[in-house]
Amino acid sequence: MSSEELISSVSDVSDETEFYTPLPNGYVRGRCKYVVIMGTVMSGLGKGIFSSSLAKLLQDKGLRISPIKLEGYLNIDSGTLNPFRHGEVFVLDDGMECDMDLGTYERMLDQDLTRANFTTSGQIYTRVLEKERHGDYLGRDVQMIPHVTGEVKLRLRELAVQSSADVIFVEIGGTVGDVENAYYIEAMRELAYEEGSHSVCFVALTQVLEPRTLGEQKSKAAQLGIKRLMEMGVQPHIIACRATNPVTPKVRQKIAQYTNVPLERVFSMHDCESIYVIPGMLRDLGYDFEVIRMLKLEDRINLRHERRAWLEWCDFVDRLDNLDKEVTIGITGKYTSVRDSYASIIHALEHSGAHLDTEVKIAWIDTTEITDENVGERMVGLDGMIVPGGFGVRGAEGKIRCIQYARENEVPYLGICFGFQMAVIEFARNVCGIADADSSELSPGCAQAVIDILPEQKKIEGLGGNMRLGGKDVEIRPDTLAWHLFGKKKKARMRFRHRQEVNPEYIDILTEHGLVFSGKAPNQPIMQILELPGHPYFIGTQAHPCMTSRPLRPQEMFLGLVKAALERKGCKV
Repeated sequence: MSSEELISSVSDVSDETEFYTPLPNGYVRGRCKYVVIMGTVMSGLGKGIFSSSLAKLLQDKGLRISPIKLEGYLNIDSGTLNPFRHGEVFVLDDGMECDMDLGTYERMLDQDLTRANFTTSGQIYTRVLEKERHGDYLGRDVQMIPHVTGEVKLRLRELAVQSSADVIFVEIGGTVGDVENAYYIEAMRELAYEEGSHSVCFVALTQVLEPRTLGEQKSKAAQLGIKRLMEMGVQPHIIACRATNPVTPKVRQKIAQYTNVPLERVFSMHDCESIYVIPGMLRDLGYDFEVIRMLKLEDRINLRHERRAWLEWCDFVDRLDNLDKEVTIGITGKYTSVRDSYASIIHALEHSGAHLDTEVKIAWIDTTEITDENVGERMVGLDGMIVPGGFGVRGAEGKIRCIQYARENEVPYLGICFGFQMAVIEFARNVCGIADADSSELSPGCAQAVIDILPEQKKIEGLGGNMRLGGKDVEIRPDTLAWHLFGKKKKARMRFRHRQEVNPEYIDILTEHGLVFSGKAPNQPIMQILELPGHPYFIGTQAHPCMTSRPLRPQEMFLGLVKAALERKGCKV
């Protein structure tokens, strides 16, 4: 029996074989293709941006695409990660808290992903240990190879069956040489062996350094990084060279010679103004057809579909290059020193700006520094304001001061999650006369908790599951600003990530003083959208609307904010 036949016939490890290749029901080896993206030299090269851009080009050709991010950390998900360390926590519709790269994939591919598109070492090890406890390994000692690597391959193949994908894009987090992702790379080597020729395309993203003191590009770090990958048994098919400036032919030749990769597959991926021009850059360089040829997908592509899709995308990119208006939106938060903390908000503003032929400039305002004395000074020059999500007391009072300024000075305002809650507190204090109004999160045991955990959430607090996560339907009240923004629809789908809610005991007094709750949870006293009639644009939501904004379909609340900012500035919309 050949090794290939043995792999196909054995799904568990026993004394008779060392192979462990569990295959989900319905999986056909070689039917689904894989593109594996890894980084060398340093992290933060933009593997997710590159991967999603290349995936979009193949999707435009009519191929069914499904991405997956493999993270090396032991956390089960990204929910507990500090934005200062890891950037924004992105929430999928099914409630999975994941890496911000999943947001990049959703925006580029215009599709809603699920927890099947994201995994961590914590998830992989948990599944392996559960199987060991259940006796699924037939008494064998459980090892990194073949059991843990086998679990990684199983996750990819399960995604292939679930999504019916033609191509799965596998992004491995971190950098080649990291201890925590070494077994992912080994699993990809095994996958290429098991799936057969023309089934897996390896892409190495590397960095070409350009020290100012030298005045020239240096490729040695890139060469050594890729050599490390080759030492692990993986020969890259394509090398993308990240650099500040276009990579010179001389440097590309050095890398090609050192890595056994043909020169025509060593590409320059230099810096550009917007990530949305990268698909065009890759297309011009021929990345897409190189992958198509290597994976032998020529018979599956639809060039007519590609022409239509590419025209729509080019129209969007052309708008980005021809913005004839300008507004400034203030983002008031406590993570403003780390822009990735607000990645989805930045992109949602960019989408809306392109739709309105407007360059949206962002003024970053650290609310930990806001006082009653300087708030007016910090707000000068703003055409609109966003108070984004967050947790904890630090910077909260500064956000409340900013909201008061926006309300009293008719500055267009959008409150997101925590910004919704702070707007309620500000209104309760300064309009309803509840001077000590507060949140039980910020001030446990406070007498006037206008923001609190609802009783039904308190019941499950001990289980650690009192967070409202993922996509939820929102009932929209007719004849409100929200109703008009959402196209006069009675329901909207939005994504949530929070614990606190508007305390139902205070809803009557808030509404009596003029606050309108224009969106709520169906059949529950959970307020999800607020607005202030008579104000040019004052709206907040307990949701994170930025997470569903797409380049060709700007999110309605952000579009409304940019329109209101233009009107405040006296521009025609």
